[in-house]
Amino acid sequence: MNAESNLTLDYFNDASALIYGIGNIGRQDDGLGWEFIDWLEATSACPKAEKVKFYHLNLEDADLISHKQRVLFIDASKDTTLDSFRLYKAEPKMDFSFTSHTMSIETVMATCQQVFENIPEVYVLAIRGYEWELQLGLTEQAKKNLDHATSQLGRAALERSPITDNRLPTPMLARAFS
Repeated sequence: MNAESNLTLDYFNDASALIYGIGNIGRQDDGLGWEFIDWLEATSACPKAEKVKFYHLNLEDADLISHKQRVLFIDASKDTTLDSFRLYKAEPKMDFSFTSHTMSIETVMATCQQVFENIPEVYVLAIRGYEWELQLGLTEQAKKNLDHATSQLGRAALERSPITDNRLPTPMLARAFS
């Protein structure tokens, strides 16, 4: 069992943490990163962490993460070997292939390290998606994968949240477009 498998959202419930949802809710399962952030806000999980949602990574994100001790990026994955989700620690790597729509998390980290001589501890939550067409709402299987990720990572954080019935809520947008 690797170290990442023991992580919960409590690890990111700190003012020095950033939780960053990547995606586009207008492209079906590409909205998984945003849905995760919506779920955090709806459940009051990780209230101390800064949470943001953007369509894609930008060079300026190197500055954003430079001010944090730890970062969790959440993004949809097209990896067909992925059952539902994967949480892993990212390492900086300058790949020189970035444009405004293909900059990788590893390149943002490498830029942060090079420019600011500082790099936070960075994790990636990759949630398996299936459809990417111009359409609102997640596919049923992507919703299940999101629910699996939130239940696995959010259990401890939810036990301390203001929600009193201890249910794991369905992400807001998934409910809205069901």
